[in-house]
Amino acid sequence: MSFYPSSTIFTIIAFLVLLWLLNKYAFGPLFGVMEKRRQLIQEQMNAAANSRVEAEASMAEQKAALDEARKEAYAIIEQARATSSKQAEEIVSSAKNEATRLKDEALKDIESEKNKAISALRTEVGGISVQIASKIIEKQVDEKSQEEIVNKYLNEVGSK
Repeated sequence: MSFYPSSTIFTIIAFLVLLWLLNKYAFGPLFGVMEKRRQLIQEQMNAAANSRVEAEASMAEQKAALDEARKEAYAIIEQARATSSKQAEEIVSSAKNEATRLKDEALKDIESEKNKAISALRTEVGGISVQIASKIIEKQVDEKSQEEIVNKYLNEVGSK
């Protein structure tokens, strides 16, 4: 093997020309495509990060809205409980008042009917007494007959 300086220079020149051609026609477009790809990936990563931030913000808003809805639902339930308790108390109070009123009316009706019955009984007893007295006077009977007549009329009054 021998060393030839001209062939070494020619090899270096050929290598530099090849390097220049590759840079111009191969590496330049290849690096351009790779740069575009890098930029696209970077944009997609930025878009994904923005989407994640927006999703987190949206999720926070939804969570806040859900919490607010729960608070409103709890308030509505509490209000309904208070209203139902108040209505129940009003209904019980009204029922007690109505029961007291009906009881008082019933007592008045009973007293009135009792007084009517006593009055009717007095009238009937008075009439029966007069009838007994007139029968006794009519017949002028002995003591035994008089007792039978009284018992007979008392039995009639008792059966009515």
